[in-house]
Amino acid sequence: MSGLPVVVGVDGSSSALAAVAWAARSSALHSVPLRLVHAYTLPTRGYPEVISSARELRSAMYDQGRMWLSQAVAVARAEAPDVPVEHDLRMEHPTPVLIAESARAREVVVGSHGLGGFTGALVGSTAVALSAHAECPVVVVRGNNHDGPVVVGVDLSPGSDPALGFGFEEASASGVPLVAAMAHADDQSSLLNARMSGWLEKYPDVAVEQLVVGERPVPLLLELGERAGLLVVGSRGRGGFAGMLLGSTSQALIYHAPCPLAVVRP
Repeated sequence: MSGLPVVVGVDGSSSALAAVAWAARSSALHSVPLRLVHAYTLPTRGYPEVISSARELRSAMYDQGRMWLSQAVAVARAEAPDVPVEHDLRMEHPTPVLIAESARAREVVVGSHGLGGFTGALVGSTAVALSAHAECPVVVVRGNNHDGPVVVGVDLSPGSDPALGFGFEEASASGVPLVAAMAHADDQSSLLNARMSGWLEKYPDVAVEQLVVGERPVPLLLELGERAGLLVVGSRGRGGFAGMLLGSTSQALIYHAPCPLAVVRP
């Protein structure tokens, strides 16, 4: 296998292991390697009294990280035995590590909550920062994992094209339909058709449903996500889905999306 790896953040939580399983399947689907990364920083307080020195603390956290990575490797190999797996253990703050890894990744995958580190970092402003600065798509694995359609939130800005491209590629590789959804008060069906035409030509194998609904973006996306295998949105745009990943709305998606969520920067 060749190509940029799928990178997944590991922290020992069940949520992170679900992200590892999702990332392993994605690696197999796209014939690319899987890279497991655990990053940690030393706490300044609150660690067990039996650990009496910084050296012992570093050693304990290192051993814990190795154990968590071993668990993640086992999950990945059970899910996708033919995918090459590499792993890395770093004593650094997780968010900058994820952003740096994104420069050499097909996508970065994380869980929606966990014990700290990668998955725990994806709360509030950190999730928005990662969505804004990662150099590849970011996938937050949460909710149901099934083979529903890929749902892509579309607006009329050029920034939604990368999200559409990612969504079409995922739908084509997975053999599932794609739903292109636009939340707009006016009927913009003709403009959506124009935006979709190039992607329909590039991916003639993908069955496509187009929706223009006069509804607020988040409720519409959450409703469609109930039957989706993956939600895809842009990180910014001119209103609608791509512009909603700012502030409180991004937190609503991270906490409440009923299926995995991919955030794709322009």
